[in-house]
Amino acid sequence: MNHISESLVLTPAREQTDWWRSAVIYQIYPRSFADQNGDGIGDLVGISDHLDHLSDLGVDAIWLSPFYVSPQHDAGYDVADYRHVDPIFGTDSDFRNLIARAHRQGIRVIVDIVPNHSSSEHPWFVEALASAKGSAARSRYVFRDGRGDQGELPPNNWTSMFGGPAWTRIPDGQWYLHLFDSSQPDFNWGDDEVRAEFLDILRYWLDEGVDGFRVDVASGLIKAPGLPDAADGYAPMWDQDEVHEIYRGWRSVLAEYGDDRILIAEAWVDPPERQADYVRPDEMHQAFSPALIYTPWEPEAIAAAVRSNIVAISRVGGSPTWVLSNHDFVRHTSRLGLPDRWATQPNGIGADDVQPNRALGLRRAQAATVFMLGLPGSAYLYQGEELGLPEHTTLDDDVRQDPTWARSGNTVRGRDGCRIPLPWIADAPAFGFSTATPWLPQPEDWSALSADRQRGVPGSTFELYKAAIRLRKQLGLGTGEFEQLESGDENLLLYRNVGTLLALNMSDDEVELPYPQLRVLFTSGPGARSQSDRLAGWTAAWLQLCD
Repeated sequence: MNHISESLVLTPAREQTDWWRSAVIYQIYPRSFADQNGDGIGDLVGISDHLDHLSDLGVDAIWLSPFYVSPQHDAGYDVADYRHVDPIFGTDSDFRNLIARAHRQGIRVIVDIVPNHSSSEHPWFVEALASAKGSAARSRYVFRDGRGDQGELPPNNWTSMFGGPAWTRIPDGQWYLHLFDSSQPDFNWGDDEVRAEFLDILRYWLDEGVDGFRVDVASGLIKAPGLPDAADGYAPMWDQDEVHEIYRGWRSVLAEYGDDRILIAEAWVDPPERQADYVRPDEMHQAFSPALIYTPWEPEAIAAAVRSNIVAISRVGGSPTWVLSNHDFVRHTSRLGLPDRWATQPNGIGADDVQPNRALGLRRAQAATVFMLGLPGSAYLYQGEELGLPEHTTLDDDVRQDPTWARSGNTVRGRDGCRIPLPWIADAPAFGFSTATPWLPQPEDWSALSADRQRGVPGSTFELYKAAIRLRKQLGLGTGEFEQLESGDENLLLYRNVGTLLALNMSDDEVELPYPQLRVLFTSGPGARSQSDRLAGWTAAWLQLCD
């Protein structure tokens, strides 16, 4: 057996006590998790009331998408007040109770922070609009004069991530930058007041007891000097070197509160060496790896992406952070069920688009999850994936709320399909999510996927996730030494992680394993024997050599 890559020591012994290096962290999208007050929108008390579900699942921490005061033009990522809970989610006291209850159950709490932009209803932006050109109030945001004889053209050619131009003109003729919706003006991170404000916001929530921050749009805070036009291969609004100075300052703030509070970067940057810069020892603790979301699910491509990310992160003393689904992407249960699984990740799926094969997608997704949980590093789960929830691919376009849908001229359906409220109770109205009509409609056939139909049921997706998380911890897979092995089959990925073999069959056909007999510790597929030298199609397994 020839090794095709050297062993990669990812977590030196002195650092193995860092909880985040091997953690399983569960993302909660608050408006879609559980509604306690009966208004059709999830809330903080609803989260508190379902912590037993997460404790049973075995996660180490939860990450909450924004719950701050917001006009909700982008589901809370347009923040008007960074220090208080929006009434639709509850009260500041509800948040404190959630933190206390989670900590009592051994679950850490990470919150989103949105530093690239605020809401257009933030008091600072309201003041900026009422102030003169060149004022201190406008300096907190990115205002510029336009091009053209009368300033009638935007300052540059940048486009919004949600579609359309990235600039909006105001009555006095200036333009303001918004890399996302026009209701989300970008901060000017060259302004000292902006930098000081966010250090204070960090301390506010650290004082409230949070265990870390997921940093939204972490690579976008600094723009290239002079705001030059974008061009093919040149994106002057992303991943500027100067952004790292900001995070070194943030890391110093967290250090004031001990060594177990963390920063996680949403920094989808290439190549992996650039992303690794965000997790140097004096900056972030983690950065989401794009390897399993953006890479086509083809064996050679996945193997290369996993290796390049591990190599890049390990060279700066970090550990990988894996993710298959979140609130911005088509759920991997559906993504991997599309006819061409090698295709690029779609930005939403509508009723008149090609539909995923649900059964095949679930099988592939379960294999992908077991593969991910077998990799060294931390793993992020998105709410509902433990139930095998698919994307809502037949959502009526009239109820879509993602600003991408409107800003794209109703051509890109966006992210509503992965944000559908969860099903808790099969026979209850709204499947137990709420006593009212949910803010987004649930598919009618989700009753079989509800949590009460899966907990304690052998073979259910929930029990698969629960057992995999438990065994992952027992085997120490999150902090292991890792090497890729020669598999002898182009469709079979094979790795060794602290004495456990991790195998993934990425074909629809059974493949032969390159050992005469293997003891099966865990598998994503049904019907596994205690010993086997073959692996079924689209199945992942954790194995050991027999004595």
